[in-house]
Parts: sequence; structure tokens; C-alpha cells
Amino acid sequence: MHSHLIKLLSLSALTAGILAASGGVRAEDVQAPKFSAEPCCNLCPEAHDAKNYTTRYQQNFTTLVQAQGDWLFRTQEDLRTEFDTSPAGYKRMKELHDAFKSKGVELVVVYQPTRGLVNRNKLNPEEKAKYDFDKALKNYKTMLGRFAAMGYVVPDLSPLTNESLPDTLPAHDFYFRGDQHWTPYGAQRTAKIVGEKIKQMPEFAGIPKREFESHRSGRMGKTGTLHNMAGQLCGTSYAIQYMDQFTTEPKGEAADGDLFGDSGNPEITLVGTSHSGKNYNFAGFLEEAIGADILNVAFPGGGLEGSMLQYLGSEEFQTKPPKILIWEFSPLYRLDQETIYRQMMALLDNGCEGKDAQMTASTTLKPGKNELLVNSTNLNLQNSGHQVDIRFADPSVKKLQATLWYMNGRHEDIKIEKPETSDTDGRFAFELRTDDDWASQNLLAIEVQGPEAGTAPQKVETKICKRNVFPGTGQRTAQVGQ
Repeated sequence: MHSHLIKLLSLSALTAGILAASGGVRAEDVQAPKFSAEPCCNLCPEAHDAKNYTTRYQQNFTTLVQAQGDWLFRTQEDLRTEFDTSPAGYKRMKELHDAFKSKGVELVVVYQPTRGLVNRNKLNPEEKAKYDFDKALKNYKTMLGRFAAMGYVVPDLSPLTNESLPDTLPAHDFYFRGDQHWTPYGAQRTAKIVGEKIKQMPEFAGIPKREFESHRSGRMGKTGTLHNMAGQLCGTSYAIQYMDQFTTEPKGEAADGDLFGDSGNPEITLVGTSHSGKNYNFAGFLEEAIGADILNVAFPGGGLEGSMLQYLGSEEFQTKPPKILIWEFSPLYRLDQETIYRQMMALLDNGCEGKDAQMTASTTLKPGKNELLVNSTNLNLQNSGHQVDIRFADPSVKKLQATLWYMNGRHEDIKIEKPETSDTDGRFAFELRTDDDWASQNLLAIEVQGPEAGTAPQKVETKICKRNVFPGTGQRTAQVGQ
């Protein structure tokens, strides 16, 4: 075979055929094709304009910032420098801690550092220079101190910030490149710090111990929420990021054995956001770090309060509350959402269950507004001393829309929506409103929005009872009997 035909075999079949047909062209005279690589997905101008983030969900991503490679950040959340809440938020957080404490439950707050604090070295030089890391870190640590001053046990996660991994660990980043969740490696590093803090707690001393070990169990593909949002705004797409997954099991015990072995029911419970879900194995890494069983009730899409409320209303909590309750959440969530605390404080002592009812009513709801209950005898149902417990016969009901009317003609519209991913029981328990000047209002009636037109009627029962009183909480204004 001629030498020039041998060289032709290294080219594409089409190119070789053309050259062979030409007869007189030598392969060494042919220039190899040249390719240039451009960045995949620089953000479009629309992504930098806050007014394009129109829905409530989209506003969680205001506004996206392009960083190195496929890394994206959010200016309002990831690059925040303020960590704080309102005076009402601090007051409610303190009351919540004291209420749990009165029931023998010690609360541990796992307050995640932001993606900006941890992975700021992934920012492009211009954005990195604009981001005031020192201010953000100082304010983050100050917020940890405020939680501790209220009585919470607060692991210091600030050593996790300003991460700069060696090149030998390219896939062990704390956060995903285009998603707000931590990776399993981020969850593992957090769990080690949290575990050390828990082991120092006096409440931990009497909790049954056993050893756990974690191992890689597969790979997960993450299509990031930030990447998806960029796609909605810019029409771009990003590569799936693959990451190791982990499973944690008792050391030396068969995986199909008794769920909690000889240790009985766990005396430590984890509630929190989707970061505490199974994908990232945070609960498993915690078990390995502390050497004790943990009941993980967190679920994806639960937000700040979803798993907490579901757990407080459960038989597990009401019959055997844990000694230690770990509450994981991020600075994304506002801590002064009054309706959330009204529900938590009511459910902490199981709403009106087992209590004398001041008023009761049951009815079948039809589409539109339904009168559920009327205080026709002018009973003293002052907000400061009462709570409401509404139960739908259908446990799948996840939304309550109600109007509370008062004797002076004033009213409050209240809307409670449970996460779609929650395992609901059709129950909505909450304290009557006491913020601002609401404490002295006397309840006249409750109206509830019925099912959508064309759907089956909904049976519902309502009780009004004295609100829970937790010793030492310094609760708002008047108490029972006042």
C-alpha cells in the first residue's frame, strides 16, 4: 500500500475518499480541522434583571451570577452579608426554645453557612471582589451567638467557610455547582462538627450508644435548581453533575436487622429542610459522628417548618418526645413568620386533644365560604388565652383558608398550606393571634373556604380550647383565666 494511502486511513472515511479520488493530493498537505472551546453557558442579560424573576419560586433565585465553569450563585441568598431577623422573630424563637425546654427537649440549631461563605473561591474575580466576605462571616457568627444566647445549642460551622480544596479532590465540593443543596461531602463535614457539639451535651450522656459506619453506595445525578432557573430565563442547559452517594449502617450488624437494634427507639430526632433528606445522608453521617441512633423525619420540600410541624403532631412526639431535637435550616428562611410559630406552639402540647373544649362544631363544607362556628352566647374567647384545632375527615387536605371574625367587627384572614411532599393528617392547629394589638380581641366566628366546585363535600370538626401554657416561657400577655 502506498504511504500516502496509509496516512489517509488516519483521517475520516469521507475525507480519505475525497483525497483518494483526487489522486494528486498528499495527506501531509491537508490541514487538520481546528476547534475552539467556548464557555458553555454564560448567563444572558435577562438573568441579571430582577424583574424577570416573577413567581414566588423564581424570586428565591434573584439574581443569578455567573461564576467559574458551571458555578452559579444567587446575589440575595448566596452572597448575602446580613444574617438577622426582626425583634418579633427573636421573641418567638426564644419562646419556642423555652417551650421545648419545659417538655424536657433540648434544641440544637444547625444554621447552614451560605454558598457564598463556603464556596466564594468559585466566584469570578470581579464578583469575588464585590462580595464582602469578612462582613458576611462576622454577621453569620454573630447570628450563631444570638441563637446560643436564646438557649439553643449551636454548633459553630464557620470553620467550613472559605473552602479551598486541593486539586486531588475535584468532586468533593461542599455545595453543588448549580444547586442550593450541599453535597453528601458537605453534609459529612457538617455532621462531624455538629456531632462533636452534641457529644458535649449533658443530655447525650444517658442516650444508648452504638457504632455506625458510612460507605459509598452509588452515584447520584443532580440537575441543579440554579441551572434550571438559568434555563428558564436564558434557554440554556447545563450538564448533570454526578456525585457519590452514601449509606450509613450499624457497624457489624446486618442491614436487614431490627431498625434500632437493642437501643430501642431513638432519643434524638432530626427535623429540617431537604438538606436533611436521604439523598445527602446527613442523618447517617450524624449517627456515625455521635455513635447513636437518630430518627430522621425531614423530607424534601419541607422548608423551615414542614417536618417540624408534621413531627410535633405525630404520636411519636406526643407519647415519647426526644431528649435532643436537631433543627437544620438555612438563612434563606425568614424567622419571623408568625403563623408558623402559632402552629408550633399549639402542636407542642397536641392542640385541643385531651383538653376541655370551650366550643365545638362539626359541619360538611361545600364550595365557597362556610360558617364553621359562631360564638352566639358571647363566651370569653379572647385571643391571648385560646387556640383552634381544625380536623378534616380527609387526611389528604393540605390547605386551610379561613376568616376569623371578632366581636368588634375586625377580622383576620389566615391561610395555612402544608408541603405537597408532607404526610398530612388533615389537621390544622394554631393559636389565636396575639401580635401587635390582637391579644385582647374576642372571637365571634370562623369561616372556612370549602372545596373547589365539582369536588366532593368535606367533613370537618373544630374545637376551641385554652392555649397551652409552658412553664418558664414568659409567653405573651394574658394567660389562661385572665
